Amino acid sequence: MADTEEKQKKKDGGWGETIRTIIYALLIAFFVRTVAYQPFNIPSGSMIPTLLVGDYLFVSKFSYGYSRYALPLGLGFFSGRIFGKAPERGDVAVFRQPPTNQDDFIKRIVGVSGDRVQMIRGVLHINGQAVDKKRIEDFVTVDRRGRERRVAQYTETLLNGPTYTVRESFGDNGPVDNTREFVVPEGQFFAMGDNRDDSNDSRSWGFVPAENLVGRAEILFFSTDGRAGWFQPWLWPSATRFSRIFDSVD
Repeated sequence: MADTEEKQKKKDGGWGETIRTIIYALLIAFFVRTVAYQPFNIPSGSMIPTLLVGDYLFVSKFSYGYSRYALPLGLGFFSGRIFGKAPERGDVAVFRQPPTNQDDFIKRIVGVSGDRVQMIRGVLHINGQAVDKKRIEDFVTVDRRGRERRVAQYTETLLNGPTYTVRESFGDNGPVDNTREFVVPEGQFFAMGDNRDDSNDSRSWGFVPAENLVGRAEILFFSTDGRAGWFQPWLWPSATRFSRIFDSVD
């Protein structure tokens, strides 16, 4: 009888220890996600070629400080930012898209407070100066039928030095290639997608308030081309873009 009771106590203690371990792990994960790094995935092509559909990345929450949008489920009990630091031109940032502030967007910050931003024939101008833009090799994709598609690519070098690659699908005379001049207000930012002709960004809906910033994109931890579903594990190796894993986001 005593042996039976002892075995039951050990069994109950084992379950209790397991539950405590799970709770501790969840609390640690919640803490890390809240104050340090949050995972995001890329569902659209607005940041091609820098980010591809199916990329998974970590966003640093501490880079720009914290606002209610940087907290899980938007549970902030304050307005503005604490420990705030402004993003720099060239940063790839995650933010809540204004004016609804419902969806997380990821774009490149090209204009900071006080900047004058304008697109003229597909060339980005900041404070009246055209950024350096150079044609490079085409962005090449092959569809499932084996058809090849080539899209023009360029490097852009911003006024403070960062260089990155942009893609243009339709030339330099589209409505988003020629815009009015935007003057970025204090405490706000101008964001654009690297896939310039296929990006819903500040050219359409305006500026990003500092309060809406969630964090800065840092590093890819996984990438898939979408050919393998969750229930097709035999396709996972061929669908994984191993060359992109652990790439930094620049």
